[in-house]
Amino acid sequence: MTAFLNTTRRLLLWGALALLPALAQSAALRIAVTPGALADSVEVAATEARKAGLEVKVIEFTDWTTPNSALANGDVDLNYFQHQAFLDNAIKERGYKLKSVGVGVLNNLALFSKKIKRFDELKEGAQVAVANDPVNQGRGLLLLEKAGLIKLRPGVAWRGTLDDIVANPKKLRFVEVEGPQLVRAIDDVDLAQGYPSHFVNAGQAEFASRGLLYSDIDDLYFAIRFVSREDNAKDPRILQFVQIYQGSPAVKAQILKSYGNDSKLFVLPWVKP
Repeated sequence: MTAFLNTTRRLLLWGALALLPALAQSAALRIAVTPGALADSVEVAATEARKAGLEVKVIEFTDWTTPNSALANGDVDLNYFQHQAFLDNAIKERGYKLKSVGVGVLNNLALFSKKIKRFDELKEGAQVAVANDPVNQGRGLLLLEKAGLIKLRPGVAWRGTLDDIVANPKKLRFVEVEGPQLVRAIDDVDLAQGYPSHFVNAGQAEFASRGLLYSDIDDLYFAIRFVSREDNAKDPRILQFVQIYQGSPAVKAQILKSYGNDSKLFVLPWVKP
């Protein structure tokens, strides 16, 4: 009888262990996002996914650091908030074992002002707000250089920082601001870089279309990415969700709405012209 019970226990244990992968796959897919246009489109995709039998939990973070640390720690399975340049920098600085598993919307970047309508109206010593993270700051500085306001050290491109400014004829004073907060800084400075979708989300859709200068929107390197850990990159739930996001008409409609129905402010890289 004892031998029979031991054998039964072993069979039950083996059966339970065999079920673990299936249970893990059936658990909700946890996706980290930042509030606004990205979160709104992911919420729509999550609704579409549930209709297809894939349970999804969307978790919002208000900064650009926690989504990667949460992913690396296994607290979420996927995040959607950063472009490839930002991801590459995070991996370099933190040693994350993360990778891009799908491309999302390509945000346009612009220079905005509520005090001037042309760059030649910018007074000497004017305050200019730029992102405080190294990647988005570099993109903003490139726009300022394109506008003829500064000159960067040759060859730095989007990797440039404030230390790489070699000419500043208007003696502009730079204020470094956390990326998501640039939309609030616009009232306190003369000029600021920013993503149009952030202004749309803040109820300023018309202003989002009044940028003084926009970046090129065909640069795939700066498209938002779906990012996973290296060890779960082939999770079928992730692949299914990315396919739903890219293929859903409802998601496309939400993205357009999130950009104030102004299609020039973004591009969908996965959609062929």
